[in-house]
Amino acid sequence: MDDLTLIDLDQPRRGYRKFISCWLRRRGGEAYVVDPGPASTIPHLTSELRRLGVTRLDRILLTHIHLDHGGGAGHLAAAFPEARVVVWEEAARHLVDPQRLWEGSLQVLRDLAPLFGRPLPLPADRIDPPSSLTPLGIRTFHTPGHAPHHQCYLDDGTLFVGEAAGMTCPTRGGAPYLRPATPPRFHLPTALRSLDLLLALEPAPARLAWGHHGLNSEPARFLGAAREQLLTWTATLDGLRATHGPAWTPQLQAAALRRLADVDPWFATFADLEDDLREREADFLRNTLEGMLG
Repeated sequence: MDDLTLIDLDQPRRGYRKFISCWLRRRGGEAYVVDPGPASTIPHLTSELRRLGVTRLDRILLTHIHLDHGGGAGHLAAAFPEARVVVWEEAARHLVDPQRLWEGSLQVLRDLAPLFGRPLPLPADRIDPPSSLTPLGIRTFHTPGHAPHHQCYLDDGTLFVGEAAGMTCPTRGGAPYLRPATPPRFHLPTALRSLDLLLALEPAPARLAWGHHGLNSEPARFLGAAREQLLTWTATLDGLRATHGPAWTPQLQAAALRRLADVDPWFATFADLEDDLREREADFLRNTLEGMLG
């Protein structure tokens, strides 16, 4: 039996399903989760962990601290008082005092931030650096791009990729859908270097565990596609600036989506998403385009 379990963290909002993946892994008598998700779904996550027989949670691993990945870390740590929280060192202060994280989330996510819920402060003595995982054989890689503090974890062939390679979700016909995840303060060379690092891993990972959403067994294909997609999307937006200006507008987004559907086969399947997922994606595409536009 596989020791890796996906716990879906659906949101109480149209289209916010098959969106957030929390990963539970049990190994050597210990249990950890990767990305506990937002505060609003911690009651569901805690219930699912209990249902799966997890009475002790040893670690909470965060790929990054955005609300939909790490916003519930303080709440889950309160439910499992023995758990240690692992995060990139420079992000730890925002878990101890999440006020600036909350204010920034309100600016970027707008009305979605209150639905995700407000982070609970985490005691500093509950937080460990990535190096604490080395004795367990879990490798950690600093992969800035989606966020300056983003990191990925490789454990026994499974690469917990967070949002370093964008996001994916199922379509009606089963063809893969992939898009970048580039919130404001996006820097293309940094994101490309992170993907190059993951593509060069030896031995190569056997599967990708996505933050958004699910598991697949073609890491090189999807990491390579994510790299190519960043180049295609930034070039497409550069070409549209001349007629639409340098900032996001509804008109620029509409033109960009039409053009990208023609030139990017991984994004062309947007049309094959179920209606509510397509509506959700339209919201996040604004963040992606705003990030690329600077």
